[in-house]
Amino acid sequence: MTAENGAGPDGRLIQLQDITRVFTVGGEEVRALRGVSFGIARGEWVAIIGQSGSGKTTLMNLLGCLDTPSTGRYFLNGKDVSRMSDDELAIIRNKEIGFIFQTFQLLPRETAQSNVELPLVYRGLPARERKERARAALEKVGLGHRMHHRPNELSGGQRQRVAIARALVAEPSMLLADEPTGNLDSTTGEEIVRLFEQLHQAGHTLVLVTHEPKLAARCPRAVRLSDGEVVADGPGREVALFDRELPLAQAVSGA
Repeated sequence: MTAENGAGPDGRLIQLQDITRVFTVGGEEVRALRGVSFGIARGEWVAIIGQSGSGKTTLMNLLGCLDTPSTGRYFLNGKDVSRMSDDELAIIRNKEIGFIFQTFQLLPRETAQSNVELPLVYRGLPARERKERARAALEKVGLGHRMHHRPNELSGGQRQRVAIARALVAEPSMLLADEPTGNLDSTTGEEIVRLFEQLHQAGHTLVLVTHEPKLAARCPRAVRLSDGEVVADGPGREVALFDRELPLAQAVSGA
């Protein structure tokens, strides 16, 4: 099954169709995801929210092409990545996905500019083009004046901005952020959220994985997982307050 114009079978950038993921632990099957289906349009900003054990980390690994589903299909930018080999998935990760991690994952001995260049090194781009694009990405996140500093010379917020620049530099189809404010104080975390707002306004597709209702509430849309199932999908502020024991409208109103 193929799609045209860089979209999934229904025209969306991301489309999950009845995704399951089953692990074998100690001889027993653990169903981490149970029939997950939803789509994300190009340019959307969506939070994936859930508590520990909800399946959100498993879903993040699937969205990031770090894993494949046990059953179901995952279309990303017109490609059925659920049927790809490990080598094919590695190419998709480098081309289509910009990762932003809670712990930044920066090389400590390299400058901000060199860290941002890394995805372009894997693509085999010439050094001059890599440096120009890394410089532009750092300027985009407000760190053009710190590009020659190493991570230990930067604040936590600045290190996360370097990580965001690294995710942006290869011009991926989506940015996938895992608890991006988890290691930051509230003031610095707010600065990073505002940067995400700017990126969303500029047309980037953002998928943010979090267990924090306050962070999910800042997103235009959120998808809540519980026990491996989607239990709410809608405006971020409403889904952040969702209680699966109540109808969504009642949970939001507090009635």
